Amino acid sequence: MCGIAGLFDPRGTMPAEALGRDVAAMTATLTHRGPDGVGFWSDADHGIALGHRRLSVVELGPQGAQPMESPDRRWVITYNGEIYNHGALRHRLIGEGMAFRGGSDTEVLVVAIQQWGLEAALDACEGMFAMALWDRQTRELHLVRDRFGEKPLYFGWVRGCLAFASELKALCRLPGFVADIDRDAVALFLRHNCVPAPHTIYRHVSKLMPGQLLTVGHDSRPGQPLAPRAYWSARQAVEDARRRPMTGPSEILTDRLESVLSDAVAARMVADVPVGAFLSGGVDSSVVVALMQRHSTRPVRTFTVGFANRAFDESAEAAAVAAHLGTDHTTLQVSNDDASAVIPSLPDIWDEPFGDISEIPMHLVSKLARTQVTVALSGDGGDELFAGYNRHAWLERIWRQSSVLPDPVRRMTGAALGHLPPSLVDGAARATAFLPSRMQVRNPASKVAKVAKVLAASAPEDAYLSLVSYWDNAESMVIGAGPTVSMASRPSEWPTLDGITEQMLWLDLVGYLPDDILTKLDRAAMATSLETRVPFLDRAVFDVAWRVPMSAKLHDGTTKWLLRQVLYRHVPAELVERPKMGFGFPIGPLLRGPLRPWAEELLNERRLSNQGLLDPEPIRRAWQQHLRGRRDLAHELWDVLALQAWLERWMPGLGR
Repeated sequence: MCGIAGLFDPRGTMPAEALGRDVAAMTATLTHRGPDGVGFWSDADHGIALGHRRLSVVELGPQGAQPMESPDRRWVITYNGEIYNHGALRHRLIGEGMAFRGGSDTEVLVVAIQQWGLEAALDACEGMFAMALWDRQTRELHLVRDRFGEKPLYFGWVRGCLAFASELKALCRLPGFVADIDRDAVALFLRHNCVPAPHTIYRHVSKLMPGQLLTVGHDSRPGQPLAPRAYWSARQAVEDARRRPMTGPSEILTDRLESVLSDAVAARMVADVPVGAFLSGGVDSSVVVALMQRHSTRPVRTFTVGFANRAFDESAEAAAVAAHLGTDHTTLQVSNDDASAVIPSLPDIWDEPFGDISEIPMHLVSKLARTQVTVALSGDGGDELFAGYNRHAWLERIWRQSSVLPDPVRRMTGAALGHLPPSLVDGAARATAFLPSRMQVRNPASKVAKVAKVLAASAPEDAYLSLVSYWDNAESMVIGAGPTVSMASRPSEWPTLDGITEQMLWLDLVGYLPDDILTKLDRAAMATSLETRVPFLDRAVFDVAWRVPMSAKLHDGTTKWLLRQVLYRHVPAELVERPKMGFGFPIGPLLRGPLRPWAEELLNERRLSNQGLLDPEPIRRAWQQHLRGRRDLAHELWDVLALQAWLERWMPGLGR
């Protein structure tokens, strides 16, 4: 795992000294992504300079240094990621007469590109990556991002040069960079608590979408719109998988899933540095760790964080799974003060507004893991592929059951539920404390609020959009913003699927997963120089997930049913069967308590008015409702606070 940066001046007018100086400055902002080394390559005559920060994971010696040239010197690459099947590709290339100097996956990648061509090489690679590739023959720059969006890549025109980097802060470092806030992106952020690709918080800067390739040549005019193309399509992959349905007894389906997932885990354990895993005690991470333990000759090192607030703490469950599997387990108990201490650093770690509150525990567990390992495997992706979120289990059912009601009655019921005080809901839920844990509801006020959103929606698709929205009226809150348009509001671009549940899985795959979950994972871990790997995002696992019938994912109301069958071969059901919690953080009470002065300052009405970005009225109203306990609006308010904290860090003069 590394950090990359570079500049391409199509006109070739930038002096060599300035080109090198600027790329060096950009690359320096990414030291946390690659503390083990730095490298540069440039050809000022053709206006290209590449920078690289290295986190040494495979081939620790100088033979793995970047930027790296192909043997024929046509291609030069700066690359962030891992090619998990590089051993098999190396063997294939040697059979075709190619030779290698070292053992890095980077060398395999660039040799494969020389031998097979760029797109054929990408098709052959199984991995996560963001790369910049300079073709000396055609004098073209290629930017590429992996299929599922595990690794980030930003790009945009700055002073007539195409600038690109792993993180936005590197572009901000350039002389002449114009920090022009995109108000439409702000509205998208308030709705989705992240800025969805290809948008960024700044106008004229974009994120490369997952599975895309951007080519820029000397005939490109600085400032012109850029048009990436797809080298891999998630929609096509889903449709191809569904044309080859996988049927048969559950035992056969379980065998197949375990086989491909086991192979994916084994491939992601290959490294020349210590490897461990995050373990929450839930289904996804427990499956990953169980399969890791199968492939390891020693106890796998596992890590989790715990909180004093039991509603957000899974550390005891994680410890029980670790004990059963025999891992070398470490738990970090985090106090509210420990977690709150992370907050000032968030705008630097996520250098555009990011509002997923679980960024805090994610960063803390990454920091913990980095004390013992350099690579950590994660269970992310399991929910999106195998229907693990609560909405997957009940949205379609609730919609079907409530459709017997007249629309006005259904919507009025939803509105009434949405205004129930959280304290009343939580108090009623405490009456079920005598029931077995699997029958109890964790965070009941939050779940009732979600049911309310479904009942108040006009259609199932609108219900999904409402569930993944924080401020439903985000566009009206941002002064000067237009209508927000994300994949969730563009059904013409969806594959043909059966029912709203499959549609939700698709939308989560191409939206929520890369824009929120994988962004959170990458920034939280790389801020501590920790590489993370995600076995569920293997093409073979993806293929099985979309070929098995929906009844193998949701079975009698049980989420991730097929994945659970794999897990039960390794871990007793009673250790993992409990209501889904999610990787959360008790922000609501903290905003009413220790964090209230900080929040009051950022949400000050005069400050908001002077900024001229947000309408203060709905924000102040929500703040007062939250403080009085009338509604739990912690997550909506956290989005605004995250934006304000980001503005304070990156636009300090705004609103003063």
